[in-house]
Amino acid sequence: MKKKDNINYSIFKRSTWAGLMLVLVAALTLEATSLIQFYFSQRELAKEATNRAETQLEVSKNKIMGVISQAEAAVRNSVWIAQWALRHQDSIPNISTRIVSDNPVIMGSTMALVPGFSKEFPLYSPYVYRNIDNSLDTTSLASAEYDYPHQEWFVKPIEIDDGYWSEPYIDTGGGEILMTTFSEPIKDRETGKTAAVLTGDISLDWLSELIGDIKIYPNATGMVLSRTGNWMVNKGNGEFKELKQLMLTGESGSTRLNINGNDSYIYYAPIERTGWSMCIAVPKDDIFGDIRKLGTWITLLQLLGLAMLIFILRSLLRNQAKYRSLNEREKVIENELHIARNIQMSMIPKTFPPFPERHDLDMAADIVPAKEIGGDLYDFFIRGEKLFFCIGDVSGKGVPAALVMAVTRSVFRSVATHEENPGKIVTNMNDSMVDVNENNMFVTFFCGVLDLTNGHLRYCNAGHNPPLTLTDAIRTLPVEANLPLGIIQGFDYVEQKTVLKYDDAIFFYTDGLSEAENKSQEQFGVMRIKEALHGRKRSEMHLKTIQAEVGKFVGDAPQSDDLTMLFIHYLGECRQSPARHSITLTNKIGEISKIEDFINGIATDVNLDKSVASKINLAIEEAVTNVVKYAYPDDTVGTIDVSAVGQPGLLTFTIADSGTPFDPTQNPEPDLQASVQERPIGGLGIHLVRTIMDSVQYEYRDGKNILTLTKNI
Repeated sequence: MKKKDNINYSIFKRSTWAGLMLVLVAALTLEATSLIQFYFSQRELAKEATNRAETQLEVSKNKIMGVISQAEAAVRNSVWIAQWALRHQDSIPNISTRIVSDNPVIMGSTMALVPGFSKEFPLYSPYVYRNIDNSLDTTSLASAEYDYPHQEWFVKPIEIDDGYWSEPYIDTGGGEILMTTFSEPIKDRETGKTAAVLTGDISLDWLSELIGDIKIYPNATGMVLSRTGNWMVNKGNGEFKELKQLMLTGESGSTRLNINGNDSYIYYAPIERTGWSMCIAVPKDDIFGDIRKLGTWITLLQLLGLAMLIFILRSLLRNQAKYRSLNEREKVIENELHIARNIQMSMIPKTFPPFPERHDLDMAADIVPAKEIGGDLYDFFIRGEKLFFCIGDVSGKGVPAALVMAVTRSVFRSVATHEENPGKIVTNMNDSMVDVNENNMFVTFFCGVLDLTNGHLRYCNAGHNPPLTLTDAIRTLPVEANLPLGIIQGFDYVEQKTVLKYDDAIFFYTDGLSEAENKSQEQFGVMRIKEALHGRKRSEMHLKTIQAEVGKFVGDAPQSDDLTMLFIHYLGECRQSPARHSITLTNKIGEISKIEDFINGIATDVNLDKSVASKINLAIEEAVTNVVKYAYPDDTVGTIDVSAVGQPGLLTFTIADSGTPFDPTQNPEPDLQASVQERPIGGLGIHLVRTIMDSVQYEYRDGKNILTLTKNI
């Protein structure tokens, strides 16, 4: 008995030591795994922080450049009329007035003559500015106290012979706000020399608000530096000389500094054309704080895992561990997949109808994964009376496809929140996903933006199944195939357009529907989808009908692919073109002021750019002024009928009067190279109209002069 006991003890001892060694190896392996995971997680978080910061820098730069470009365009679009006004100096104040009144971002404007250019006005700089109540006032900058010929905004554009943004400055006495000025040199057409400088002043209060809205991380801060090294916006409460030196190089980059007592990652980039530079500071704790907390939990979980391992070893010694281990693992996997499915489904809208307060839209959607989790997606939301929606199918299945699905949906939300052009949305999504597509997975994707006010649908397809439209018949929507997302960086995605009328609908689906197979390996196909869509039903009923038809067709055959459907039923009124506009004036000079409101109404109706509307307004005013002055005899009251009709891409204006027959189009083109003394009086008005409009035609019909002007928009 003793010998048998010794053998059993020896076996027990060896088993115990083997078990302890296994536990030790497991502990070391878990710790090493944890360290490796921590290292790679930190690296990925750093990459994510860089991507976030660079994306935010790009978004903020685009917003800043939007204001900058608008101000530059307002000034540069007036250069041609400013050159004309050099020889008609009584019109100079009107140019600044038009710039300020037509451009809300511009707070003030002046056209300052070069000293000595005009004998009548040695120094001449009428300044038009906007008051707090939005009214306009005019003053003169031609004073000994101000001395405009030596101001930066006047000297620099003449020196560099190009447009110039001044160093930001405080508008002392004018509201104590931060401002900057864009100046454009104006050359005299006769001498070719710079004769004046045309400016536009913009407030930079919005810049502080824009930088303050940067919240890519809870404690992220933004700063903007001028070309001379002065902080325009500084949320960091310090001078940061080292950072200034880096930003003043005019290059993009990153560094690490202490900001507000926090070790922070700094990302900076230049703002083109202004000489400014912008940076975003993200505290290190914001980037890695969560992973450190996660590390604590991982350690606890590792300890728990070791405890479980000891328990399993003990169970193995009792010949029970095998079955327990398998059972435990199966339960854990099922639970994790169940949790993953719940998380995945929580990322997509699943409450229908999604917008119960709206009566112009009926929609429904559904996802049926082939496995516990899948790679199909759909999403939608309304912003600014526009429905943004998408549907997609990730290559592959299971957990990898689900992760890519989550990334795709998040990128769509992120991009579509700031962009309403489907082509740009898909292009930006593709570029972002290519950067992180290490596993070479791709996504077929369809993105659309439906204007709920008029039914205009803009869309972009990225290798996805063409949807079906339900109008007077069921048809396939014409789509450009394009490439799926995540394949080629910089691919140029083609955007398309169509119009949904009242009661039109559109049905989107993934290939899990059309390629669903029965036991004979026959596919459900597009024709069966069309048959299932016949008849008008609520969106949810359409989806239930299709699911029932697929179920009957497939029978007991296992589902081979994820099945996703999205149905959009448009119930709003659709406007194909703007309404007609008309106005009747009398032949009084004072009536001409009514034209601006008339043109503004048309511009609002057809969503016309302000600069284009301003030019059209100038052309119509010139044409009507010609009628007022010459059509009717003195002391005779006559009428002038002005009408406008909008068609896709075209505006047509008709000016009719019953005055003396006169064809203004027969006037010869003026010689703009001739001097003022040599040039005959008149002819500039119709020349201006011809320059602005794309077509000018005249006819005398039924006792009326009829002038037809068209403009491509």
